[in-house]
Amino acid sequence: MEKKPVISATRSLATQLLFLISSILYTCTSATAQELLVGFKANPSSSVSSFQSLLNDSTSTFSLGFLRVNQTQLALTVIHLPSLRPLWQANPTSSFRWSDETQLFFNGSLVISDPQKRSFWSTGTSQQGDKVVLLNSSNLQILQKQVVLWQSFDFPTSTLVENQNFTSNMSLVSSNGLYSMRLGDDFMALYAGFKDGKTQQMYWKHKALEAKAEVVQGQGPIHARLESDGFLGMYQIGKTPVDIQPFNSFHRPIDRFLMVQLEPDGNLKGYYWAQTDWVLDYQAITETCELPSPCGPYGLCRPGSGCSCLDNRTQVDTASFQCIDGDDQSGDFCTGSDDFWVLRRKGVELPFKELMESDTTSSSVEECELSCQRNCSCWGAVYNNATGFCYPLNYPIQTLVGVGDESKVGYFKVRTKRSWHKKMKVGIRVLGAVIVVLTGVVVGYGGYKIWNRRRRGPKRVLEEKTEVSPGPYKNLGSASFKSIEMF
Repeated sequence: MEKKPVISATRSLATQLLFLISSILYTCTSATAQELLVGFKANPSSSVSSFQSLLNDSTSTFSLGFLRVNQTQLALTVIHLPSLRPLWQANPTSSFRWSDETQLFFNGSLVISDPQKRSFWSTGTSQQGDKVVLLNSSNLQILQKQVVLWQSFDFPTSTLVENQNFTSNMSLVSSNGLYSMRLGDDFMALYAGFKDGKTQQMYWKHKALEAKAEVVQGQGPIHARLESDGFLGMYQIGKTPVDIQPFNSFHRPIDRFLMVQLEPDGNLKGYYWAQTDWVLDYQAITETCELPSPCGPYGLCRPGSGCSCLDNRTQVDTASFQCIDGDDQSGDFCTGSDDFWVLRRKGVELPFKELMESDTTSSSVEECELSCQRNCSCWGAVYNNATGFCYPLNYPIQTLVGVGDESKVGYFKVRTKRSWHKKMKVGIRVLGAVIVVLTGVVVGYGGYKIWNRRRRGPKRVLEEKTEVSPGPYKNLGSASFKSIEMF
């Protein structure tokens, strides 16, 4: 009786050891690889709900894998594992299905393809790589005998991480595709693609202060780099920066991982990882109303008061986050006078007017409005009575800033929604044109027949009538020959 507990305890210990060994073996066999060799293939697993890891760095801080998007799609991304935050994405403009038909493989180039959607992306490595590795910096590389053939740091998407160079031939693009960051000769700037990406309007610009070094013409373009000391620097020659944009944690002894990201609202923000969460460390634009479109199309932003609408509505449509339907971005306002109506508002100005072109030839608000009214691609204009500056808007109207000065006047065109009866009217016009053309063809053909008969004379017409209606006793072979001759 006394030995039974010992036997029970022994069995319990053995069971625990077996479970522990099984767990270790399972972990080892299911551990994510730290390099991909030629011949590697992978498909998304239906059992994965968020992220399927395929390749890790040596610290398991970063991982390359399939990230589920909207349940049915995937993105090939490098993520920060503790937070599952994407840092880089392959071909962000195309989507791939979360399906066993979608495949990632390495044949010297890293390739992902979805044959059904005809989506395809490849590193396009000109020389055949022999392996893929992910560094502790989150940089994905293809190597050939330890020589780098391709790396993700050369193709950033919306994010830069610490010690990553950003050159003049690169651009950061927000995840929604509306905003981008690029370098100029001696500055970095943010741009908005308000009109299907065709019109690029600069809305933020930071010129190099050149405090420690100067930008020298003819010495090559500048580049930027996010430094681990806590600043975004611009460089031209050597290691001395021509400009420093310090973060809040600048020169503070913090064990951190830094990144900057171009957000969907158009702001450039810097963060550091604080073991459990990302801490905001930098903002290029500190005031909400200075963002390119914080209240959506035809919105009005008042500092400290939030969003309202240019048409005097106090509430922005929370479902669409816009005051007036701005889906129709076609800029031709000359197709008809009923295609748009005019909205005027006093006490408004543009959030980034210093970066916009102005027309100084308009001597009054009426002339400013008239110049826009006559321009088929002009969506609106803002006039400052104090300075006489007229700012034409050649892109769909976004958010304006509300000010107390009513001498600043806005003139805005609003596209009229094309209702079903307007579409029917257009259809009737098209149908009428087709009928006119067909009528002309029929009348022309009839006229030709009459003219042709008159030219041949009465005798020939009588012969034709006789040939067309042969009697039962007419020679069949002759009739057949003459019928063929008519055609």
